[in-house]
Amino acid sequence: MTRRTWWQLTFVLIGCALVVGPATGVAIAQDKPADTMDVLREKVRADKKLLVATALELSESEAKSFWPLYNAYQSDMITHYDRVFKLIGVYGAAYQTMNDETATQLVGEFLALETAYAALLNGYLPRLRSALPPQKVARFYQIENKLRALVDYEFAREIPLIKSR
Repeated sequence: MTRRTWWQLTFVLIGCALVVGPATGVAIAQDKPADTMDVLREKVRADKKLLVATALELSESEAKSFWPLYNAYQSDMITHYDRVFKLIGVYGAAYQTMNDETATQLVGEFLALETAYAALLNGYLPRLRSALPPQKVARFYQIENKLRALVDYEFAREIPLIKSR
């Protein structure tokens, strides 16, 4: 895959993720009906799958064992990010009236989500190792890490710091 193709697919995914993300639970006004958002979510998933397929260059036998595993992984990631978006929604609702108790609770929930994310990655590692050669497993985790870094950057850019008192 060329560097240009990689970036084009990445920007499509990130752009869509920013539209889809808030639709999963953050209390933000929505202009699109739910069915349109479902279609958009499916497009994001398909685009990500294309990016992964292009980057991994799987053989037929690798693909047979990898794609069912990938689908299960994506399902778990969707559940994880639904929890992340819910936490962002709670933060947004509490932003103007933030107190120490809420701040403590939010930090605890954030760290629990980070721990759960690491556990999810570690949980899939043995299965990925049985489906793919080590370099392709590493490449898959690199892809996931790069995509997460881009999403995290957008979160950092859009979510304000708690006000100083």
